Amino acid sequence: MNRYRPRTLALELAMIFAALVVGFPVYVLVNLSVRPALDTSSPIHPTTSPTLENFSRAWQQGALGGALANSVLVTVCSVVIVLAVSSLAAYPLARVTARWSRGTYLLVLLGLVLPFQLASLPLYQTMRDLGLLGTPWALVLFYSGLQVPFTVFLYVGFLRALPRDFEDAALIDGCTPLQGFRHVVLPMLKPVTVTALVLNAVAVWNDFFTPLLYLSGSAQQTMPVAIAGFVGQYVTDWNLIFAALVISILPVLLVYFLLQRSIINGFAGGLRG
Repeated sequence: MNRYRPRTLALELAMIFAALVVGFPVYVLVNLSVRPALDTSSPIHPTTSPTLENFSRAWQQGALGGALANSVLVTVCSVVIVLAVSSLAAYPLARVTARWSRGTYLLVLLGLVLPFQLASLPLYQTMRDLGLLGTPWALVLFYSGLQVPFTVFLYVGFLRALPRDFEDAALIDGCTPLQGFRHVVLPMLKPVTVTALVLNAVAVWNDFFTPLLYLSGSAQQTMPVAIAGFVGQYVTDWNLIFAALVISILPVLLVYFLLQRSIINGFAGGLRG
């Protein structure tokens, strides 16, 4: 029979404190998003007369519909390309032990060390020459290259921990290496794939600098840039900003709740691998 020990009490108190620390900013965010503009009380004070007008005003004034569509397009396309390219690239890098494989892997990891800001000017010129400035496809191309080194690193570490018995059996049965990867290895990569999907999607969705650089001067914008548009030099409507932030968070929360079990299991499995 388990007894309620002082250590259990201490752990419960620590978890309650951690929940309060995490939940407090969320409370302030939601509280201010439903507060009327004339209410100037403390952000901590509960709103006595909540309103949804801030959401409609933010949606119309910030053109959040188009920004939300662009963010979804850029995130989905970028993550799909990154996962496809990284998984295919990581497979030979993890399985082949030749010198060229190790050298190529180190070259890919070099992308984790070098800051992308060093290449901002030549990348901008390249996007301009390709005629992609001011379009979401410039962001898709940029993220598809930026996130590959980190994702390859995740896949290679996971693949090296996987036994080769199943794919060797598939090759003996007549499968080509690509068929063995598709039908045997790829299903076993689900944990690390979910982990990479979550990390890449969050990084792309929340990025502010790159959309500001490549979409500047055009009507196209993503959610972070659209939200920053509410901040003026002389006037800043914080209620609209917090309402826009809630709108930006809702799609991510919706996807999380729909895929909660797969994300948790995949993330834990990816970390173990």
